[in-house]
Amino acid sequence: MTEVRTALREAAARLEGVSDTPRLDAELLMAHALGVERQVLLLDPSRFAVPTGFAALIERRMAHEPVAYIVGYRDFWTIRLAVGSGMLIPRPDSETLIEAAVDHFRDSGPERVLDLGVGPGTLLLAVLAEWPEAHGLGIDESEKAVGWAEMNASDLGMEERARFRVGDWAAGLDGQFDLILCNPPYIADSEELMPDVARHEPAGALFAGADGLDDYRRILPDLPRLLAPGGIAILEIGHTQHEPVRTLAEAAGFSVVCRRDLGGRDRALLLTRA
Repeated sequence: MTEVRTALREAAARLEGVSDTPRLDAELLMAHALGVERQVLLLDPSRFAVPTGFAALIERRMAHEPVAYIVGYRDFWTIRLAVGSGMLIPRPDSETLIEAAVDHFRDSGPERVLDLGVGPGTLLLAVLAEWPEAHGLGIDESEKAVGWAEMNASDLGMEERARFRVGDWAAGLDGQFDLILCNPPYIADSEELMPDVARHEPAGALFAGADGLDDYRRILPDLPRLLAPGGIAILEIGHTQHEPVRTLAEAAGFSVVCRRDLGGRDRALLLTRA
């Protein structure tokens, strides 16, 4: 009988051609097949026998299906979010926006939060987990995304503090918010993506015109009326988009600071009233 350690080593070797993190992928899929957390598996792999379903999970990954879709979740910040086919998968780079919000508000926290392009609830629910007194609204053009966000809010016990709505960015929104978060599509239409992303994740959540800036042009003019005095809007950007998005934000009347992700790449623009 093949040992778990051997199965993990062999699986990781197979996945080297399709993943930047082959060993991690193998461990996550093994833990999922066993019905345990990855840390439990790694603590003592000899406790377990290789489950019969593990090989099938590896085959799915070999076909470039994202690990998050296979296991049905992605951990982000301090929360676990359910995700599935056709849903934008939360990325570690997006935690840069949460870090920036924490640094801005510290212990006081925002009272009202708006997440434009909420997806499965990624940014909004991470913020609400950070500040238990905060309430938020998430907007997405996709009914499917809103459904996933509502499910995740319920799973996290935040259904009373998080509301979701199908909408076209900020169109028709009233009121003001202390914190506005937005991770819009920002990939140029001509850009080639990795097979995992191109084959599985929704194009509408990724591509934004010839230069990748179409949605910033639509979002930024609405932010001044929605941002409360003393508040902050934090937008995710592609790592080459600092200057063009800064120009758009300054034209809308904002002071702009750029924050880099853990890889040292420009990742978020912090907008405050000029």
